[in-house]
Amino acid sequence: MSGREPGSDKDRVRVGVIGCGAGLFHLEGYAEEPRAEVVALAGLDTDRCRELAGKFNVGQTFGDYRELLAEADIDAVSVVVPNHLHLPVTLAALAAGKHVLVEKPLARNANEGRQMVDAAHAAGKILAIAFNRRHRHDMELVKAQVEAGELGRVYYAKAFWMRRAGIPGLGTWFTNKEQAGGGPLIDLGVHILDMALWLMGNPTVTRVSAATYAELGPQGKGNWPGSRFRQQAAGGYEVEDLATALLRMEDGSTLQLETAWAAYTGMSDEFGVSLFGSKGGAEIHVKDYAQTGTLRVYGDYGDAALDAAPRLVAKHGHGAIVRNFVTGILDGTPVSPSGEEGLDRVRLIDAIYRSAAEGREVEVGNGNRGTGDGAS
Repeated sequence: MSGREPGSDKDRVRVGVIGCGAGLFHLEGYAEEPRAEVVALAGLDTDRCRELAGKFNVGQTFGDYRELLAEADIDAVSVVVPNHLHLPVTLAALAAGKHVLVEKPLARNANEGRQMVDAAHAAGKILAIAFNRRHRHDMELVKAQVEAGELGRVYYAKAFWMRRAGIPGLGTWFTNKEQAGGGPLIDLGVHILDMALWLMGNPTVTRVSAATYAELGPQGKGNWPGSRFRQQAAGGYEVEDLATALLRMEDGSTLQLETAWAAYTGMSDEFGVSLFGSKGGAEIHVKDYAQTGTLRVYGDYGDAALDAAPRLVAKHGHGAIVRNFVTGILDGTPVSPSGEEGLDRVRLIDAIYRSAAEGREVEVGNGNRGTGDGAS
């Protein structure tokens, strides 16, 4: 996956965005990157695509993503479509010679994710995933402190994303098991799972014990209020609305994970990660997508306990993801978060769902870096 040849028209990446819903966030990211030019959009909601094309000065729109992929001068695509389409659209894009940036999760399960990663290797193209939460200022600060050894050995972590009422559309593809692959665990949990493991230095996960619940969704409760995601009559509710898991690592550390679309809780729409280390700790707690005032760090100041709140600045996570993606295309720099990292997280989600279904702790085959179905 070497970089492109330098030249007048080779120092810029021409991009197509497939999906005009959450594709907005990718468009915002590309708008921050002067080495990228979005030249086409594709999506079934053609009115929405035309609206975004006008807003971001994109020249072409297509109702069928295959027409976009047929454009020879497009170097790369963002795949921002429902989960069940990640595999076929990504495979088609790689076969068409495009580099691919996929919105999380990589796929509905590890089997699909493995096909995507293998196809990217075979095509000699980059496959990246949009774990944009890594590039929040609070996350970057804590990551730097962990790597510098300021927290000592991180032996325990907690990660959560909880909503009081935030099911993204009752009766839509989000609540269809076949189309989504799961509920809040694969939707929100994949973010906080990646956040926690990345901060911890990607320790190898060996065992998982989990439980899932579907209590509010089947009653028709918990839909996102207002018009952001409208409830639909058809489709039913086939996924969990709350999941919890304990992950055990090879180095003896543990991670407690908790995520819900809907629950009777005081949290509105809140996520975060807490790290407990032998020399210090850190706590990120984000309410309603706040960018500042979200981090507290703990340590010692002589014989007194230290509790501080670093000053933070707002950052656009998709902008950093796009920058890394474009840099990888242009000069061959390894891209992170990569498709392999996305596969790692989906394999762990497979293991969590399996543990919950079987009501027991399961082993994660080959840690969180191998192949297979994710559990044994």
